[in-house]
Amino acid sequence: MAFSDLGKLEPGSHLPLGAHWDGKGINFALVAPHAESVALCIFDDAGQHEVKRYRLSSREEGIWHGYLPEASPGLVYGYRVAGPYRPEMGHRFNANKLLLDPYARRVIGQFRGEDDFRDDSPADTGAIALKGQVIHEVYDWEGVARPDIPVAEMIIYETHVKGFTRRHPDVPAALQGTYAGMAHPAVLDYLENLGITSVSLLPVQARGDEPRLLKMGLSNYWGYSTIGFFAPESRYWSGRPGTTPVSEFKDMVKALHSRGIEVILDVVYNHTVEGGRDGSMLSFRGIDNAVYYHLPPNNRAEYVDWSGCGNCVNLGHPRVLQLVMDSLRYWVEEMHVDGFRFDLAPILGRDREAYSPTAGFFTAITQDPVLSRVKKIAEPWDLGPNGYQLGYFPPGWMEWNDVYRDTMRAFWLHQWPTLGEFTRRFAGSSDIFRHEGRMPSASVNFITAHDGFTLQDLVSYNHKHNEANGEDNRDGHNKNHSWNCGVEGPATGANVNALRGQYKRAMMATLLFSQGTPMILAGDELGQTQQGNNNAYCQDNEITWLNWQDADTDFMEYVRELIRLRKQYPALGYSRWFEEETVALANSDYTIRWLSSAGGEISGDAWNNKSNYCMGLLIRTNGASRDCLVLMNASAQEVVFRLPGGRWQLEMDSDGEMEKGAHLEFQALLHPRTILLAVPR
Repeated sequence: MAFSDLGKLEPGSHLPLGAHWDGKGINFALVAPHAESVALCIFDDAGQHEVKRYRLSSREEGIWHGYLPEASPGLVYGYRVAGPYRPEMGHRFNANKLLLDPYARRVIGQFRGEDDFRDDSPADTGAIALKGQVIHEVYDWEGVARPDIPVAEMIIYETHVKGFTRRHPDVPAALQGTYAGMAHPAVLDYLENLGITSVSLLPVQARGDEPRLLKMGLSNYWGYSTIGFFAPESRYWSGRPGTTPVSEFKDMVKALHSRGIEVILDVVYNHTVEGGRDGSMLSFRGIDNAVYYHLPPNNRAEYVDWSGCGNCVNLGHPRVLQLVMDSLRYWVEEMHVDGFRFDLAPILGRDREAYSPTAGFFTAITQDPVLSRVKKIAEPWDLGPNGYQLGYFPPGWMEWNDVYRDTMRAFWLHQWPTLGEFTRRFAGSSDIFRHEGRMPSASVNFITAHDGFTLQDLVSYNHKHNEANGEDNRDGHNKNHSWNCGVEGPATGANVNALRGQYKRAMMATLLFSQGTPMILAGDELGQTQQGNNNAYCQDNEITWLNWQDADTDFMEYVRELIRLRKQYPALGYSRWFEEETVALANSDYTIRWLSSAGGEISGDAWNNKSNYCMGLLIRTNGASRDCLVLMNASAQEVVFRLPGGRWQLEMDSDGEMEKGAHLEFQALLHPRTILLAVPR
């Protein structure tokens, strides 16, 4: 299209927000109620040179709008927004800055941290700023349906699009680290054979990188620095002819769905990469700072920072809430994702300062006919007042349970939680989640996640080793409940490595036999190490890329077998709350007995006995399913465990001393740091 053919700008409509092609032209609509004027700037295809500029003269309900009747998809554009520069009132308008449309479906360019983006700089950023591109792509989903996995059957696998395939030997080099790489048959085969139901992807929405990291030659690899809530990150696009970031993302989703695997996106609506007072003007800050961000009422030149990243997005404003809701619906309806994991989710429930599970965002989600049906997972903490909100999200939400994480790590590696605390976590954390009709699946159980040690590093390091992050090892968690088994870092001794293997097998079995929704960190099943880095957010290199070449295939097969057992025996991961066996069996599908090694039930002071780290649980069924007997010994000594009546068949021994199918009667010898699973024969 010749830019001279664009013609005159017509008034257009204030809705829908963003830039949309209607088959004849493009309508532009931008929320900026405090602005004095808005200019629509059209660029060449590369986004380097401005070729046309239009003044949006129409404004309705605080929305500036216009219509280009001859414009078509592919158009590259941005905005210049003029108004008062009065930071003390929350206004930071600077028409020298070209600004990205918050609704852009594709982002052109890459932020490189230039000082020109400071909002008090007179420098013009037109040539180097991020721009939006209007897209209108017809896509054929070929009838591939969403897997629609019941929550109680989910096996979540948290991974990174790039890191998962960047070093995968069976993925062609040109596709490694891309959406297309995630859709490769070798990857799909692996996930399907492992037994994964739901892939949880670290952020894939268009991001920037903090200037501090860029100056050190690093980037925000994890992606928690969003700037485009509608656009897939183009750095994960292969660039193959005939594809776009959007089409390749959809290809990935369709490929995963074809194998019955859901796609959950980690999303960051709590803050943006623009940062705090001395941050960068890329989009929201220049469009209408006082609308898009939480500002302290007594000093609006500053930013509320409950995120620890410099700013907080203001979902208390109706138009900002609309932006987030529109974004979520876009990813569900247009991109076919199955759910979301919300980073620092309490911020989303702070219309002002105090968190509330009935805040506007949660109310909007609950009544939305699209979003009420998808998976919703909260990271239930932030840095705001009363920022720890585990268990206080609305019914229908799931939550990362860090109490489970810390309890299970400490139980196996340090033997300090009591049996009572262990059993509460193992049985779904009813003290946290059993209210308002919530079920055990609300607890997303994990031993490791992207934020922290990998499973291998958890048993290999006493201390974090984050020197590569450039913060003098000050960043990252200090309280990891880890143990190096006697040697810090890699070990050559057979005894040390055997000990580490015992702990890894025991903790993974605990995770997959617990009530609640298990989440596995990608690479844990391969023996992945990050060299002791427990905050590798800025390491886009071999520290974080999965090392398929040196994979521990035996442990991988062990994890696959654990997942198979969880799926085979409904008593493991039962979707409702267990009742003690003192309750009539007819009142519950499953009942549970907690057993001591002497054969009786644990009761009284035994729950708080800090010298006893051996126990069993017998899950009895009220139907066709088979009972399950799980025995655990977290101590360093062998324990003879007196079995409940009946004859038993061994299904799994984490220590590998007994073969599957072995017959057990009267008693079983539990080796140190071991879990056994048996069923009636």
